[in-house]
Amino acid sequence: MANRTVKDAHSVKGTNPQYLVEKIIRTRIYECRYWKEECFALTAALLVDKAMELKFIGGVYGGNVKPSPFLCLVLKMLQIQPEKDIVVEFLRNENFKYVRALGAYYMRLTGSSLDCYKYLEPLYYDYRKLKRQNRDGGFELIHMDEFIDELLREERVCDIILPRIQKRSVMEESNTLDPRVSALEEDLENMDTSDDEEVMHERSPSPERRRGGYKDIDKPNRSPSPRYARSPSPHSRSNRKRSRERDRDRDKRHRSPEKSRHRDDDDDRRRKHKKHKHDHKDHKDRSDRHHKHSDDSDRHHKHSDDRDRDRDRDRDRDRHRHRDRRDKRDGGLSQKELEIKEANEQRAKLGLPPLK
Repeated sequence: MANRTVKDAHSVKGTNPQYLVEKIIRTRIYECRYWKEECFALTAALLVDKAMELKFIGGVYGGNVKPSPFLCLVLKMLQIQPEKDIVVEFLRNENFKYVRALGAYYMRLTGSSLDCYKYLEPLYYDYRKLKRQNRDGGFELIHMDEFIDELLREERVCDIILPRIQKRSVMEESNTLDPRVSALEEDLENMDTSDDEEVMHERSPSPERRRGGYKDIDKPNRSPSPRYARSPSPHSRSNRKRSRERDRDRDKRHRSPEKSRHRDDDDDRRRKHKKHKHDHKDHKDRSDRHHKHSDDSDRHHKHSDDRDRDRDRDRDRDRHRHRDRRDKRDGGLSQKELEIKEANEQRAKLGLPPLK
């Protein structure tokens, strides 16, 4: 009895409204705990309170096909079939986004094609975030406008097959529905006009050109000065080197043996001279490094000798200063007299008569 549709309910799409949900999902909803505890004896007035408690949207989840609370409330609305004004109030509710999502889903299931486009398209401008539960039981983030777009375009949403509706283009051709005006159309028109103005400004001649005429338009481009010409790239240098080597090889193939022998001798002589020159340069660099190292070592030894001499001089000065300070303190007394003086000081501290 609790799962039957109300007696005065109208048929939707030529069938019982609850039959819009597949039998296996409908059976799972009847068996779930949320349906038995929260959806029992619900009316249209009490359904709003349950819809305000929703925290996410979704269909079924898990391996044993558990229905979400959102899907249970959708089936309850199909069972009690609230009035159209109540569903429109659901859609106009801006404080609770899941109440609006529930009303949009019910309107898509039961409403005509004209009502779907009329009441759901304004929700394209709602960009609030929604939390949706997937088949694995996890959650993903979508927006209200994405959810509305899925309702109008997709065949299955929240694991329920949606009834077919006419395409918008067909309804526009039959003058049943006005052409939809996008919110971006005005911005696109402003961008087009600004682009046209920029193009016209670029095409219009400048005041200098109007005064001086168009004589400078057809002037040929002058070649850059050789002074500022670009240096050849390393690739072009390597290409020239390879071309010279190819020419040399071709000459070797076509010249006579004597000429080739003389040229080979010249090449050997040039190669030896170049090697000798390179060896001489290496020897010179090595000798310069040796002299530089010897000069550095001599300079280092000289500095070390100066440091030792200064250290000895400072040590002698400190020794003489210490001796003068000690003699001044003792007053010119001998070693024996100093010992007697120290002993008398100790005896005076102990209360004994001094020594002679």
